[in-house]
Amino acid sequence: MDSYHVLIVEDDKEILEGIGIYLRNQGYIVFQAENGKKGLEILEKETIHLAIVDIMMPVMDGITMTMKLREKFDFPVIMLSAKSEEIDKVTGLNIGADDYVTKPFTPMELMARVNSHLRRYARYLKAVDSVEEKEPENYYVVGGLELNEDTVEVSVDGRAVKLTPIEFKILLLLMKNPGRVFSPDEIYERVWNEKPITTDTIMVHVRKIREKIEINPKEPKYLKVVWGVGYKIEKY
Repeated sequence: MDSYHVLIVEDDKEILEGIGIYLRNQGYIVFQAENGKKGLEILEKETIHLAIVDIMMPVMDGITMTMKLREKFDFPVIMLSAKSEEIDKVTGLNIGADDYVTKPFTPMELMARVNSHLRRYARYLKAVDSVEEKEPENYYVVGGLELNEDTVEVSVDGRAVKLTPIEFKILLLLMKNPGRVFSPDEIYERVWNEKPITTDTIMVHVRKIREKIEINPKEPKYLKVVWGVGYKIEKY
C-alpha cells in the first residue's frame, strides 16, 4: 500500500491542523472533519485506514460517531479525550475504539500510537487478502467456539461473530492456548508487540469479546477471568 489514509475528527481547529501537519510529514494522506456527522460523510466517500476521533464535539460527538462507524468498518480508531472524560474513554473502548490519548498529548506520543495501530492493521488486511493462498488453514475449536486464523472468522454455535482486529488477536492468543492463563501485561505485549503503556484497555476488550461470544456474558462459558491473575479460554 502506497499511503495510508487517516481521518481526523476534531472541533478544535488548532489541534485539527496540528495533527494533520504531523501526519502529512510522515507520508499519510489526511482527511479532516470538525464533527462526527461530517466524519461519517467522509467515510462514505473515501477509503480510511485509521481514524483519530475527539470525544467532545458539537453536532455529533465522538462516541456516537464511533458507534455508527463500527456498524460498517473495522479499521483502528484512536479517541482523543480530556482528563475529565475518564468515563467517556471507557465508553469509547466499549463501543469499538481501539485506543485513546489524553489531552494534552505530545505529537510523538500520538504518532507512535498511529504507526503502531497501522502496522497491526496492515498485517490484518494482508491476512484477509491472502486467505486463498494459505494452506492448510489455522483452525481452532473450543466447544461451540470456532476461530479460523486464515479467513479471520469467528463463529459461536454456527453463528458468525464480527470482531475488531484487536479483539480477534486477543481471542486468537487465548484460543491457541486453551486453559492457559495470560496476565493483562502479557496479553498487551503479545497483541500490541510493545511494553504496556496501560493494561486498562485489556479489561474493556475482554468485556466486548464476551458480549459477542457468550450467551450470558455475566456467566461466561468460554472466556474466563482468574481473579488477580488474568484471563483464559476454558479448556474443553
